[in-house]
Amino acid sequence: MANQIIENTKDRMEKAGMALQAQLGKIRAGVANPSILRDVKVLYYGAETPLNQVASVSVPEARVLLITPFDKTALKEIEQAIFASDLGLTPSNDGSVIRLVIPALTEETRKDLAKEVKAEAEKAKVAVRNVRRDALDQAKKEELSEDELRKLEKDIQGLTDDGVKNIDSIAASKEDELLTI
Repeated sequence: MANQIIENTKDRMEKAGMALQAQLGKIRAGVANPSILRDVKVLYYGAETPLNQVASVSVPEARVLLITPFDKTALKEIEQAIFASDLGLTPSNDGSVIRLVIPALTEETRKDLAKEVKAEAEKAKVAVRNVRRDALDQAKKEELSEDELRKLEKDIQGLTDDGVKNIDSIAASKEDELLTI
């Protein structure tokens, strides 16, 4: 039973790190990254459809995203969806593809985005600590000897420390990416 608690805890803490990476992928760092379009939904034949299901997104240059629709009739809807999103980017439509030019970030904007990264990292750390709390509660409900319980608590704390280190490294790499000109 202790092994199951450890495996479940490890899995949930890894998911917290993956969720942080997904969240940080949405923060644009002055370079073209297709993941900033992950949440854009296009009204395609009356249904809200994710952008990546109606078009391919490529990065031909460091600060340009090229969106090529699978169906040319969806070009106008894709453009409207990008305008409606809160990305703050203006699409350029040439009749067959849409280009999104990612503007260079100012020093002030970079620092604000770095603060946002720290806030997201802190939320992920809270999630890891909540997983630890749940695992410890579950361990205390099990019928274990005091020695087994202490060892399990120590293992759970080790996983928590590893999870927090992972989150710190993910956040530090994103901050470096943001603050590098």
